[in-house]
Amino acid sequence: MADALILDEFIPFRLSFTSNLVSDTIARAYEALFGLSIPEWRLVAVVAEMEAISQAAIGQRTRMDKVTVSRAAIALADRGLLERRANPDDRRSHLLALTDAGRTLYGAIAPKAIELERRIFEGFSQDEIAAFVAMLRRIDAATQAVRGGA
Repeated sequence: MADALILDEFIPFRLSFTSNLVSDTIARAYEALFGLSIPEWRLVAVVAEMEAISQAAIGQRTRMDKVTVSRAAIALADRGLLERRANPDDRRSHLLALTDAGRTLYGAIAPKAIELERRIFEGFSQDEIAAFVAMLRRIDAATQAVRGGA
């Protein structure tokens, strides 16, 4: 069969498999070291880059769904790591910002994240990594085009 689908050679499957493998590896480290799930860590990282950001903007930036973002935000707020602020541009939404404790946590996590990334990719040259990231960005753009820009 010329059109047989061999899952291990199907690029979307390979991307998903590898992404899940990397995410699961990192999730174990964040859970063990900081008691954070991957969605919580992603939220902390995105909010740390901004002064304040809406949940909708976090969802767009991370491709996490509304429920996942909302649950992570609630969990982080309950731990005193995140605060909700009024959104002056949209009274129906709130902006999320890290508290001092959240910024301290981010300061402890960021070096660990960079170290994990280094360990995963230490067997690759800088040129290979740059080419890989460039290809991922091209895949993002091509996928957005297939989706009609959604």
